[in-house]
Amino acid sequence: MVYGDTVLVTGASSGVGKSIAQMLMENGYKVYGTTRKPVEPGSQITYGKKNKKGFIEMVALDVRSEDSVKKAVEYIVKKEGKIDVLINNAGIGIAGAVEDTATEEAYEQFDTNFFGVLRVCRSVIPIMRMSRNGLIINISSVAGLISIPFQSMYSASKYALEAISEALRIELKPFGINVVLVEPGDMKTGFTWNRKIVKAANNDSAYKEQFAKSLNTMIKDEMSGPPPDIVANTVMKLLRIKKPPVRVVVGIKYKIIVFLKRILPARFVEYVVSSIY
Repeated sequence: MVYGDTVLVTGASSGVGKSIAQMLMENGYKVYGTTRKPVEPGSQITYGKKNKKGFIEMVALDVRSEDSVKKAVEYIVKKEGKIDVLINNAGIGIAGAVEDTATEEAYEQFDTNFFGVLRVCRSVIPIMRMSRNGLIINISSVAGLISIPFQSMYSASKYALEAISEALRIELKPFGINVVLVEPGDMKTGFTWNRKIVKAANNDSAYKEQFAKSLNTMIKDEMSGPPPDIVANTVMKLLRIKKPPVRVVVGIKYKIIVFLKRILPARFVEYVVSSIY
């Protein structure tokens, strides 16, 4: 294990986070997975079948609360004395036209996807600095590289995550801490059915028909996408790399899309995205 065996995974109760936590457990890691639901300390522990050293302990942590983050991190450090790897996975998605999105709804999106990552990082980084070792993996999205209409706030939160991760990577390098962005595309998870629709995206919206078409496309693409194990496999590979890359796009299809965005004119990319959504 290049970075050590103690891992904190936010949003580990379902989807991508759960898949990552389970794969790490089976490979011998001590995984502390977080959930917003109340959990009694030490009450939810699962041990790996393939590797008996590995386990997942679910810990109550709401990334939207400074106090909740602080208590969870303190609990883990009290038990293990360290946190070697942080995987910021917790996230939500809202959908709707920019004009239909209230400021409060936009803030709700950023409070989890961006400020939530900031809160957890600010709690964990001092611990990693003390040991001068660590890895932070931020689960971003291809939507953080190509903005999707009617998912503008989700895209914006991931664009912001991309920016802070690039800066953080440089800031933490002298302390032996690496930062990596993992950028999945559409996947088949519960994220699809948990997506929130902005209140103004109703029958009175000027974007009603466009939004309905876009949302149906999102749902279809996600339901036909790969399972979250594809991200877990990527994370496992990164844990074995001493000098990881800045970002990793997950899936051949999306690697090609991101590559084409870099070489094609912006107007052409806009045309393609608008024709899809």
